[in-house]
Amino acid sequence: MQHSQTHLRSRPISAGNLRAFEAVARHLNFRAAAEEMALTQSAVSRQIQALEEEVGVSLFLRHTRAVELTSAGAQLLLSVQQSLPRIDGAVRQIRQSAGRKSVSLTTFASFASMWLIPRLEAFQRDHPDIDIRIDASDTAVDLEVADVDMALRYGTGAHMPAGSIRLFGETLTPVASPWLIKSGAPIKTPADIARFALIEAGDAHRTHLEWLTWRRWFEVHGLGRAQPKRWLYFNYAYQMVQAALTGQGLVLARSSLISESLANGDLVEVLPQHRMDSPMAYWLIVGPRNAMRPEIKAFCEWLELQASTTRGVIGEAPDPDTVDYID
Repeated sequence: MQHSQTHLRSRPISAGNLRAFEAVARHLNFRAAAEEMALTQSAVSRQIQALEEEVGVSLFLRHTRAVELTSAGAQLLLSVQQSLPRIDGAVRQIRQSAGRKSVSLTTFASFASMWLIPRLEAFQRDHPDIDIRIDASDTAVDLEVADVDMALRYGTGAHMPAGSIRLFGETLTPVASPWLIKSGAPIKTPADIARFALIEAGDAHRTHLEWLTWRRWFEVHGLGRAQPKRWLYFNYAYQMVQAALTGQGLVLARSSLISESLANGDLVEVLPQHRMDSPMAYWLIVGPRNAMRPEIKAFCEWLELQASTTRGVIGEAPDPDTVDYID
């Protein structure tokens, strides 16, 4: 089949013939493709001809006993083989979740692993009929169009959209494993911190998180030129805390994310009188299309209750209302 350039189509093709195309291209045989699809060979042949008409070029070279993909057919096959399994997978998920209640949320990885996931068992116990899907990503999404119900974010109130619910703030405090502290001389002053390896984010000095750095903590305490025994850098907060838990150094930790580790004694504050305030807070943002669904309301109420507990643990005064730009 030959097609001139004048026959090329500009509109999107219909998807109905693509499965026949994929089967023929995989078998390189119309009869085998027809048997797989439970169709007649002539029906499959008509689907391929219709697809070629829509695309505007031949997709197969037809020989007496076999067929062969053209270069255009090979190009289309690559895309079809990538797209059809993704479509099938999405349909399977939709069918499986049909009629089920679910909550989907996005948040950054450290918050998910250090604060949210350890608490989820309580919600699942009280709401066994609600499925939870967590997308741990630092990439912000538009809740008006994304397939996500809510977001848990970290930032200042000025950078949060209207209607955001402030969950809790944070202070920064030097912490370490108890056995690391016991292995050396007591830490009595900020200057004593420099005797240890210090753990922090490798990119903190190049981002908006400058206030999370040891350098700022030293400057606040009049030790701008202090240098530690050595530096240990990581990408994520949960990695830094894990390193501190295993005794590899001291970390300037976010109090709201380590409250459980402090409560059970896995980490200790080495200078609790030298905590440092942070301008950042943790926020709940609910997509406008989903706010009234009963399962979303139940999850939001549970989150706010958990946040209230965290505020009490870190010593943050209760907010009279926690809505809109409170920081």
